[in-house]
Amino acid sequence: MSSTSTRWLRVVVPVLLILVWLVLAGFGGPTFGKLSGVSSNDQAAFLPASAESTTVQDWQKRFTDSNAIPAIVVVQADAKIPASDLARYAQLGERLGEVDGVQKPESGQATSVAGPIPSEDGKAIEFIVPIADSDEVKTVVADLRGVLKDELPDGAQGWVTGPAGLTADLVSAFGGIDGILLLVAVAAVFVILLLVYRALLLPFLVLLTSVFALCAAILVVYFFALWGWIKLSGQSQGILSILVIGAATDYSLLLVARYREALEQNASRWTAILRAWKAAFEPILASGVTVIIALLCLLFSDLNSNKSLGPIAAIGIVFSLLSALTLLPTLLAVFGRAVFWPFRPKYAEHGHEHRHAGGEQVPGLAGIRGIWRRVGMLIARRPRVTWIVSCLLLAACALGLTQLKANGVEQTDLVLSQSDAADGQKVLAEHFDAGSGSPVLIVARESDADAVLTATEKTDGIASATIYAGNVRPQSTQPGEGGRPGAAPAPEPIVKDGRVLIQATLDSEPDSAQAEQVVRELRETLPSTDSSVLVGGVTAIALDTNVTAQSDLAKIIPIVLGVILLILMLLLRSILAPVLLIGSVVLSYAAALGVSALVFNHVFGFPGADAAVPLFGFVFLVALGVDYNIFLMTRVREESLRIGTRPGILRGLGVTGSVITSAGIVLAATFAALAVIPILFLVQIAFIVAFGVLLDTVLVRSLLVPALSYDIGRAIWWPSRLWREDRVHSTAADTVV
Repeated sequence: MSSTSTRWLRVVVPVLLILVWLVLAGFGGPTFGKLSGVSSNDQAAFLPASAESTTVQDWQKRFTDSNAIPAIVVVQADAKIPASDLARYAQLGERLGEVDGVQKPESGQATSVAGPIPSEDGKAIEFIVPIADSDEVKTVVADLRGVLKDELPDGAQGWVTGPAGLTADLVSAFGGIDGILLLVAVAAVFVILLLVYRALLLPFLVLLTSVFALCAAILVVYFFALWGWIKLSGQSQGILSILVIGAATDYSLLLVARYREALEQNASRWTAILRAWKAAFEPILASGVTVIIALLCLLFSDLNSNKSLGPIAAIGIVFSLLSALTLLPTLLAVFGRAVFWPFRPKYAEHGHEHRHAGGEQVPGLAGIRGIWRRVGMLIARRPRVTWIVSCLLLAACALGLTQLKANGVEQTDLVLSQSDAADGQKVLAEHFDAGSGSPVLIVARESDADAVLTATEKTDGIASATIYAGNVRPQSTQPGEGGRPGAAPAPEPIVKDGRVLIQATLDSEPDSAQAEQVVRELRETLPSTDSSVLVGGVTAIALDTNVTAQSDLAKIIPIVLGVILLILMLLLRSILAPVLLIGSVVLSYAAALGVSALVFNHVFGFPGADAAVPLFGFVFLVALGVDYNIFLMTRVREESLRIGTRPGILRGLGVTGSVITSAGIVLAATFAALAVIPILFLVQIAFIVAFGVLLDTVLVRSLLVPALSYDIGRAIWWPSRLWREDRVHSTAADTVV
């Protein structure tokens, strides 16, 4: 091409690329604030259609013709409430029913609110408030709390709890995802980049690349959720932001490292960026594709929350790849050496690659300085001891797996910050049957209804049970007169297609382990009375979620490992190396989970973990852990083709050590930022992934993998051409150990 054409391309291509990304960011940025309108944190929405509780939920809608979510308002007084005060509390119930979003009363009813229902000890009163506007639960619950604050008599306290109250507090806890989370993550990345590179402009360009990738991803995710193609939740929204910032920064750092090397070997910045891009393209693409495919393996999940996260996170990685391979190279080429100011790389006309740094001459370490030379010397002298000790250390950490409690937690424990609903649930359990307002729902044949009802009432853990007969609201005029829901005689039951709906009140909190055991027992015993009986409700939803999540773990782990193994084999043209890499990452994952279990139990004092935590931790750690091994081993293979396997291992480790360690620290910091959102699930994922990434970066990739590869020698490439070739320099070097 002529010099004029070249100059023209150097102007047009960068301008077009930058304009494209500016347009994507311009449309995607304002979309951040709209995500809450297309997201849902309703646990039932993420269950598979085949789950028993999902089927019961569909039946419930046929009986009630309503999607109302019950809010339980509980009022506690300092002393026993006199009968004369009940009229005043009845007025409070009417005022609660007037709040916008509360279900309107049916004809002949003054209000849709059940209550006031006094407790047996006379010190508390309960209202059941059906919230019809499920999309605005947070706002409606806030208004209900406002009514309590304004109208409760002196000496009384009130709480809004139950399914609606707990959901509202959960949504409020997710409120920091759009702002605080992103701000903390970006600030952490900026500080780390500033300390590592000591350059003023580079951190801004890398972060600009990451933020533009996130804007584009958010834009696509928003429309996919709006069109109903995916289900978006608060937790997947938070993970998307962190994953994009971390992954885009990691890919950017690899390109930046190659660009710095190329600037030292080429006078032209355009030649340097072209060579850096060609060298970084394969490992960046392979890493990104590996993570994307691993995330898409979540589509095999039966739990819709897992299934939806797969494509959402994969979209984020796609745009991370695109921004790192298009926008960042353009920005680096435009700014040239000024990117690294005030420590600009200088062009070394006669090369610098094999300058000796002093000390004992070891093949592959020429020109390598500092800590990575010392690590290389350790591996060259004692490879077997190094990888065995590393394995033993990881195995010792993995022993903590025996203390992992990942079988779900009570909904009141999901929010780590102060929760009005969680406090109210405790007060409710003190004065009423704890399951009030969140009954177990049983769908039975009409012909077997009485027998099923009797069997249900005899089940330990069931306080009362009735056959649903419409919105009959129990009232009581005197404390202690049996004013609990279900105590009043019911009219003719409602029958739909030969089925009736039985509502059973638990005497334990509906999200507790005891309540889940009651549901299990009902599912085991009731079919002997009615073979078609179905058991659902809030407690059954939590139980089915945990069971499905544990089933997904056993199913998806082998799929992810198989897919990643195949990708590594294609990338490294080897069988043995990918098998060893997969084994090292799995061992690292087990160690991270083991240490996390000990920290959760004995340091943070968490009550347990969500059943999906091990699966999410596995997908992120294995996929992202393989990233660093791909960065390392693709460079090792490149150097091995040139100077032999063992010297290539040492040189590959030496030249990638700093950049991969920096990338690991950045990714750990971004995931750690998830801890600012006071949700148990996100805090646990933050710790597992952040600790696991650091463990993988510092121990697995720096010591275990290179030492094991060095000990094995050229056989690491079996059965590829690199293993078979008899190179003179390789043969001489491979006989060192």
